[in-house]
This record gives sequence, structure tokens and C-alpha cells, in this order.
Amino acid sequence: MAYVLIENGTLIDGFGGEPIKEAAVLIKNNIIQAVGKKNNLELPSDAEIITMDANGGYILPGLIDTHVHLTFQLAGLEDKTSSPFSLRFYKTLDYMKATINAGITTVRDAGGTDAGIKQAVESGMVLGPRMQISIDALTTTGGHGDSWTLSGIDLTKPEYPGSPSGLCDGPEEVRKKVRQMLRAGADIIKVHATGGVMSPTDHPEYTQFSPEELSIIVDEANYHRGKKVMAHAQGSEGIKNAIKAGIHSIEHGIYLDDEVIELMLKHGTYLVPTLLAPIGVLESAAEHGNMPEYAVKKAREVIDTHKASIEKAYKAGVKIAMGTDAGVFKHGINLRELNLMCEIGMSPMETIVASTKTAAECMGWEDQIGTLEAGKFADIIIVNDNPIENIKVLENTDNIVTVMKDGKIVKDLRAVKVTVAAV
Repeated sequence: MAYVLIENGTLIDGFGGEPIKEAAVLIKNNIIQAVGKKNNLELPSDAEIITMDANGGYILPGLIDTHVHLTFQLAGLEDKTSSPFSLRFYKTLDYMKATINAGITTVRDAGGTDAGIKQAVESGMVLGPRMQISIDALTTTGGHGDSWTLSGIDLTKPEYPGSPSGLCDGPEEVRKKVRQMLRAGADIIKVHATGGVMSPTDHPEYTQFSPEELSIIVDEANYHRGKKVMAHAQGSEGIKNAIKAGIHSIEHGIYLDDEVIELMLKHGTYLVPTLLAPIGVLESAAEHGNMPEYAVKKAREVIDTHKASIEKAYKAGVKIAMGTDAGVFKHGINLRELNLMCEIGMSPMETIVASTKTAAECMGWEDQIGTLEAGKFADIIIVNDNPIENIKVLENTDNIVTVMKDGKIVKDLRAVKVTVAAV
């Protein structure tokens, strides 16, 4: 098969170093063969090379969002109760396409996506990002994942083959529930260690699951099956319980105190900020009027504290992986998260590293994706403007002119044609 040479661009390789001008990336099949200045690359002899002109743009690794919900996008009560259940799967096609269109080639799904959807993407049946899936989040009765309302109407996602309910209480139930999620094909276990903004009967600071229950969850996932656990954790007590239990990543981290940060540093725990999530709730409420008042009230309450907590963690040196909670807001606007990360003190380059190298490490896929180097999958994007000078260029999907996933072009807005030559 022919080689592909992406040339005439500036390389931002995901390692955080200075961008490399007049760079090129050589690809064969779906694997990167060489990266660097074009003049320094040794091109294969007697081989067909397809040349892709980056047209002076910026060549980056495919971006990674470590916290999404691909199978839903928040809607009002009427839509939730009147839509046929299977419609969500057809809507997911659009949500995945919007994710790819934004330059995000890999995601970690934090609840809702099942093994069938993942298989459809991996087989090439439908377009979507690489993914790790958690099937459904473990949650206590009355906790963040329990959408029973005070009216008695239960909006919790129903069980169906391949997607068991995450509701569980007590040591034996949580152990069995982890096993059910793993049986259904979960790559990672998701647990709600605290309440949250969108749940009707709790608060972000409420603690869910006991330390014993959390330890059992980690034991079943990690030691018995080699899987990691990610925790929706917003209140400080619940975060501490999660870290002490050995949970791999803290999602949201709204209320971080000094002890929490010390624990995260000691245990090497990842932080996935999702700064856009509460903002998205408020924007959706203002634009569509489809957010319940309890969610609007809690979102307003946490925004400033959330930013201050993430800033404190960043300055202390906690490992930060980019994640957004897409699904709580419209899919495809995920990269607004990067400017929010800059607002708490991170540099544009640091946010790109958080969205590539560190995100890949958080997912345990650092040997496959996250940086542009020989031997890794050819997940690559071309941006038509400099994100280091202005990180907000990534927010406009029209600026993401080319997306390559696994060596295949899945989006191309360039006006430049490819050329084929024998070397």
C-alpha cells in the first residue's frame, strides 16, 4: 500500500515542546512511520507516496475527550418522555459525527454507550471516535444517577440487553454490578461517588457509597479484571473516599481542598475538570428553557468554586486530562473547554498536551495515541490557524480542516488536492 506524506505544515506533536516548522508526517496503512522536519525525513525508495498538503496549517495529534456521553444530549422533560427509546441510537450517529468534526478522534464514554455502538464504529459500519466505554455509572438509590423525581416519574435510563442499570446499594450489590458492567463489555468502570448538578434529589457535596463499597468496586474492576475506575466526584469528602479507595480519575472535582490535592499528588490520581459542564447547563436553560430549576440553581452555585478548585489543582501539579461532559451540552463544541482551562492559568500548549498526551495516559493508551511519533496510530488533525497564539481557533470546527483517524481521512475541508508520485 502507498505511503501518505503530510507536508507543508507546522508540527505540534503533543509533547509540549516548541512547534516544528516545515514539518511532515509519514504514514503507512494506519501507522505513523516518521515525524519531523521534512528535509530530515528518510522517505522510502521505490514506493508510491501520496502527498497531502497541510497548506501552511498546524499538524496535531487527534484530540482526546476523556469524559463524554455519546448517546444523549440534554433535552426537556417532554422530549424525554415522548421520544421512542430506539431514537437515541440514531441521534448518536449525529453526536459521533459532530465529535469527529471537532477534531476529537478518541473519547472515554462516561455512561450510556454500549458495546454494540463501539463495535459499529470499530467495524467501520458508522463514523465515530475511538472509544472506551463504561456502559452505565454505578449509583446509589437516590444518588446522582437515580433520576427518580419527586413526582414519582422515573427518568432513569431503562435496562436493556447489553446495558444493565447502575443502581446498587451495599457491598454485595456493588460487587455484582461491577461484574455485570464488565460482562456487558465495559472498558472502565464509572461510579458516582457524590451527588451532582443534574440529579433531582441530591447535591454535589453529598457523599455516595461508603469507603468499603468504593474499595470493593476498585478491587473487582482493577485487581480481578485489570480495569480502572473513574469517579464522578464533586464534594471533597466523596473525592477523598474515591482517591483512598484507589480510583484512577476524579471527574469534575468541584470542591477540592488542600487535603484532596495532597492525596491526588500522592496517589497519582488524574483530574478531569469538565469546566464547560455547568456553563453548558446555564446556556441551555437560557436558550431552550429545557433545564429543571434545581439544575440551574446548582450550576450557578458551583461555577466559581469549580474554577477556583481546578486552578488550585493545576498550580499544585495535579495531572489534568481534558474532559468536557459533552452530552450535558451540545456535542461538537467540546473544545471550548480548552479556553476555560487557559482562564484558570494553563497555557495553550498545556491545554493541548492535556487533550493529547496526558489524556492518552489517563486512558492507558499512551503507547497507541496522544502524540505524533513513529509506531502510533495515525490519528491526526490539521488546523488552519495557530492554536498556540489563540486557543479559541479550535472552537470553530471550520478551522479543523482535516481529520484523519486510523490512517483514513474522515473530514477534509482543504482546497488542496493530493498528489501521487513514485520515489
